Amino acid sequence: MLYRVIGMMSGSSLDGMDLVFAELQETGGKWTYEIKKSSCYPYSPEWKERLSNAIHLDAMNYVLLHADYGHYIGKQINAFISEHQIDYQVGLIASHGHTTFHQPPRMTGQLGEGAAIAAETGLPVVCDLRALDLAFGGQGAPIVPLGEKMLLGQYAFFLNLGGIANISCRTSESYIAFDICPANRVLNLLIAETGQEYDAEGRMASAGNVSQELLEKLNDYAYYRKAYPKSLANTFGTDEIFPLIKSFDLNLNDALRTYVEHIAIQIKNSVKQIAYEIPENQHIEMLVTGGGVFNNFLLERIAETLAPIGINVKVAEPELAMYKEALIMAFLGVLRWREEVTVLPSVTGARKASIGGALWMGYNED
Repeated sequence: MLYRVIGMMSGSSLDGMDLVFAELQETGGKWTYEIKKSSCYPYSPEWKERLSNAIHLDAMNYVLLHADYGHYIGKQINAFISEHQIDYQVGLIASHGHTTFHQPPRMTGQLGEGAAIAAETGLPVVCDLRALDLAFGGQGAPIVPLGEKMLLGQYAFFLNLGGIANISCRTSESYIAFDICPANRVLNLLIAETGQEYDAEGRMASAGNVSQELLEKLNDYAYYRKAYPKSLANTFGTDEIFPLIKSFDLNLNDALRTYVEHIAIQIKNSVKQIAYEIPENQHIEMLVTGGGVFNNFLLERIAETLAPIGINVKVAEPELAMYKEALIMAFLGVLRWREEVTVLPSVTGARKASIGGALWMGYNED
């Protein structure tokens, strides 16, 4: 059966709203996909400020932002449909929204009201993809691994370098995945003082030196010693990691260089933590996606750090690298539409698998 779906993702790095129009086909229990159209719509300074400050709002203004952002998503999707001339081809929208609060297993919050998206587009909308997993005692994250398993299952490891770096591992019996550490969100906060949005190709980091004292402090956070399943809130990077780095009063190159090293070390430690689960004699390849793949120096340090433990890094093709999460949101939306499981409890630690996601049916012009 063929499904034509738009998937939406907004990451913690606030680089923009990722939209994918994908065709997803199921034949005999096997899934295939094709990304037909894709775009990233950068946030205006106003929207960056509203989203980044959302956690400081009172309840009334937070709910108002939730509705406003839902209407904004819907309008952006309408613009995407018009731009790519796919009117009347889209059957479903799956929106991840933008994560604000994340305190598993008690609650998680994603901005972007599904009803508002449905009202703007007139299309069925799936949203709130994480909430039910938390209700069953899970982390609600990562939720991407089910899509990796069903759509990209030929790799042993998946690494996503977004605002937060996370890892997935396919084992002989199950799937393991968890958040590793803040990544682009912290690097971008550091570079922002220059007026740039990111360290192009990692050139500034490559010119710096590692502060061993700061590196030791970074690596000593208790989160890194926790067993999986585990997940991170965006505030870990913005409210804990970033202020720690700034307290050392390093020049920018050295701060970036030290944090790149921290990311590479935590990725290696995460692989070593779960490597015993990999079947013997398996060819071990790691597919890397996310905005971090365009940071050449970061990729170089990750590859150099992983090579001694037998992991070969493979960077995804640019479109998949940029839009994998939006693609998988589209896939999870289809599973919810089909009333099939949307999350792997072996990943999140939930008591049971669940069919997560709220469904808004849009409207009929007649």
